Amino acid sequence: MTGHATQPSGVILASYPERNGRPSVVYRNAGDSFLLVEFGEMVFDLTMSFRVLGLDDAIKRSRPAGLIETIPALRSVLINYDCRQISARDLIDFVEEQYEHLPPFENLVVPSRIVELPIAFDDKWTREAIARYVQYQRADAPNIIDGTNSKYAAMYNGLRDEEEFFSYIMATDWWNAALGFFPGLPFAYPLDPRYAVVLPKYNPTRHWTPAGTVGIAGPCLAIYPVESAGGYQIFGHTVPIYDPQQRNPAFRESPVLLRPGDRLRFRPRVTDDELEAMIQAVYDGTYQYRIDETATFDVGAYLRFLKEVEPEAEAFRRRQAEAAARVPVP
Repeated sequence: MTGHATQPSGVILASYPERNGRPSVVYRNAGDSFLLVEFGEMVFDLTMSFRVLGLDDAIKRSRPAGLIETIPALRSVLINYDCRQISARDLIDFVEEQYEHLPPFENLVVPSRIVELPIAFDDKWTREAIARYVQYQRADAPNIIDGTNSKYAAMYNGLRDEEEFFSYIMATDWWNAALGFFPGLPFAYPLDPRYAVVLPKYNPTRHWTPAGTVGIAGPCLAIYPVESAGGYQIFGHTVPIYDPQQRNPAFRESPVLLRPGDRLRFRPRVTDDELEAMIQAVYDGTYQYRIDETATFDVGAYLRFLKEVEPEAEAFRRRQAEAAARVPVP
């Protein structure tokens, strides 16, 4: 065992302070066969996801006996293990060893597929969901203008109009930090801070959102994998990302299309009719998803990119904050 553990409790099995530039770690008991590993402070830090995925990759490569599955998230990894083959104590020692030997953060290169998804903006499905909301839940919602959330999204971010808002959505890759809430739902964040739009949530939550809807709340973009309630501002629609019947080759290994660490790119922009034909092609097995399976993500190169664009990003954040202060919150 490396480092110095604090006194364990029934829930916290071990914890270690920050060391050698590596964030602190807490190991939590999550039942007889799950171990939750949390890193750093409970604040939003997208770069923490890169460390988590670097460690997740190392754990899978070394794969101890008894390891069943790992579930990485923004600042944690949930490890499913067979307690008959490996104890929680031995598993913690194993994870600590992998964590200790991770390359320096700036040298990390992690697996990161590039997944291109077509998108229709202000589409008929999104408009129907918003129309139902106006009719049955809240007719005076300030985030709904002309039957969409897009104009509000542009105003809130200090953009010229909804077309500029759509261009921002397509201008950046979206880092899928985790899956959750519903089966296969991605929690994606913009990698280019110059296009990091933010939005408040609905109030109250919608009763209905169609599968395939794209929305944003805070800095997080989500694609609804199934029909559900929802609180994100919605502005687009894309092809299925979840199919329990696995009707397309892209779902052969799993009914869930996306993985943590994927980079999502919304392209091309399509019409409602074009997207409807694509969705049908998904279900008849002829649609070909565009996924670069071998792509990787160079953390050092990304950190250098962030420094290069910081003046532009800061200018956008100032403009964004000034605009948000003038716009009512739902």
